[in-house]
Amino acid sequence: MTAENAAMTGLHPVDEKLPVWRLGAYGLQHVLAFYSAAVIVPILVAGALHLPRETLIHLIDADLFTCGIASLLQAVGFGPVGVRLPLLQGVTFTAVGPMIAIGSAVGGGTPGLLSIYGSVIVAGFVTLLMARHFAGLVRFFPPVVTGSIILIIGLALLPVAANDIVSGASPSVMQDHVPLRSIWYGLGTLASILVIQRLFRGFIATIAVLIGLVLGTLVAWILGDANFGEVSSAPLLSITHPFYFGMPTFHPVSILSMVIVMTISMIETIGNVYATGEIVDKPITSEDIARTLRADGIATMLGGVLNSFPYTCFAENVGLVRMTAVKSRWVVAAAAVIMMMLGCLPRLGALVAAVPLPVLGGAALAMFATVAVVGVQTLSRVDFNRQSNVIIVGTSIGLSMLATAQPHISDTFPMWAKIVFGSGITLGSLSAISLHLIFNVKRTIHEATHATDVPREALIDERIREG
Repeated sequence: MTAENAAMTGLHPVDEKLPVWRLGAYGLQHVLAFYSAAVIVPILVAGALHLPRETLIHLIDADLFTCGIASLLQAVGFGPVGVRLPLLQGVTFTAVGPMIAIGSAVGGGTPGLLSIYGSVIVAGFVTLLMARHFAGLVRFFPPVVTGSIILIIGLALLPVAANDIVSGASPSVMQDHVPLRSIWYGLGTLASILVIQRLFRGFIATIAVLIGLVLGTLVAWILGDANFGEVSSAPLLSITHPFYFGMPTFHPVSILSMVIVMTISMIETIGNVYATGEIVDKPITSEDIARTLRADGIATMLGGVLNSFPYTCFAENVGLVRMTAVKSRWVVAAAAVIMMMLGCLPRLGALVAAVPLPVLGGAALAMFATVAVVGVQTLSRVDFNRQSNVIIVGTSIGLSMLATAQPHISDTFPMWAKIVFGSGITLGSLSAISLHLIFNVKRTIHEATHATDVPREALIDERIREG
């Protein structure tokens, strides 16, 4: 929606309802950008728990179906649930290590899954209860904190894109032999996206990522590097139903571990909400945060019921919103419907899965870097003449890159600490929040006692007046 149209209708671009065919194209673009990150968690968990292939297929289908429900909760919302912004929901990667530990503690296999689901259901319920109280903490999130977190999210995601481009085994494994063809697929996809954005305007420019993914996949297919053979062999229909593997089991230690995971996830969610708010030009209030976290909690509870895992806002798609400038939350609703279809129609999922990783990596490289740019934009409001702000941003980015560049650093810590040191986003975000409280404690208390949802611009003006 243009600024003129928005002014004429009085409708914010976030609430614009586009024609169905545009919603479909934009929604598919989000799904393609999102797919590989969406299914990696069930793949990792199934491998660690030694689950059979049939179980893995069902986990992926259940994950995609529940992703769709969770995204509808967040983007469309109902009552006090859902932030009503173009935010996609996906399984949080922060939970992978703890879930594998929970499942392995009871011997893996199906009993391991049931133990995981019990902890996920309870952790989702706790998140729902904590949402209002946790949202009250947003007064401690000035631009120096939110900008740092958004920048950290973008930087920490870049190795994921790089790993895809080089056809790597994992972002935590340095690829010692990089196939030249993989690099050409990745860079070629990136180049095609940039050319389309440079030469075209309007609708074509907004689906540049989708076109780039299609062109990259087509070239890979012609050269024999994209295989669609699994499409015909996939089942026609797959319907997940509650407690498919049996009734969950509940263990106090497992539940505590998952509650900690969701607490960390809530901090990352707040960063993603602020990033999206910056992109769509919509101020974020504590009530927005509460709505977001309630949706996360309900979606996580549904994940445990529908044979999936904990859910959170996905940073992967925030950059796509920035690149395309398509701000409508109904695009995410369309993507949610497509994901639910993929979860019920495995052949469609197999078609999407046929997109080669280097092609996805080329598109992801641009999107993730765009998230980092949004963080830079937010930090441009910060007064860096204050040494404390320099320390907060610099230290937080440094710690984030420590955990990102050396992911095995977490191996030396106990399980509870691995949740923090195993993620650059988590470590950097906690650092930004903690250092702000330490270095700016007096100003933090002053702002906390004199404002609840004061616009950030007003707080900035106040800080300038304070010198």
